[in-house]
Amino acid sequence: MSHAPRGGTSAAPRFGALARIREDIAAAKLRDPAARGAAEIAVLYSGLHAIWSYRLTHAMWRRGWRFPARALSQLTRWLTGVEIHPGATIGRRFFIDHGMGVVIGETAEVGDDVMLYHGVTLGGRTRGAGKRHPTLGDGVAVGAGAKILGPITIGAGSVVGANAVVTRDAPEDSVLVGVPAKIRTRGASEDTRALLSTPEYFI
Repeated sequence: MSHAPRGGTSAAPRFGALARIREDIAAAKLRDPAARGAAEIAVLYSGLHAIWSYRLTHAMWRRGWRFPARALSQLTRWLTGVEIHPGATIGRRFFIDHGMGVVIGETAEVGDDVMLYHGVTLGGRTRGAGKRHPTLGDGVAVGAGAKILGPITIGAGSVVGANAVVTRDAPEDSVLVGVPAKIRTRGASEDTRALLSTPEYFI
């Protein structure tokens, strides 16, 4: 699904399946310095396999085929280690690096160009109906093991450090670190990848 700039949502444009797959592979190659080629990414990257399966299950979910959608999502979880609920809303060029232990809840909303590392949870804090899971704006990056919980919004361009626990809203271009996460403004010269890998941002 395409999202408006800086984290808003809009109707999805027509975009062919093959073109979307190529875009996903290009996004993975851009974000993963270990990637050596399109064929390797397409065949070996379990995070991409989970995303491609999600797109199918999401289409089924929207058509009211709820049980088959959930059954396929559970099979995908078993095969990839990534659980994405078919009801979640996920934008373009989404990438899960290492693709293991990621959980994305039913009412989660993820913008374009978002990247998650392994062990990330976009989870809920209540059992009630309605919006229970977080919204991530465009270009958000989330470090390994981070937990973002509840119907909160993480603004576009923000970075969530490894193992952070986030339970409140953050504005655009934020850095969120710690348990519970503390929020500060991301500097204009700070690189997202550096923020995710610098020891200062690990707990």
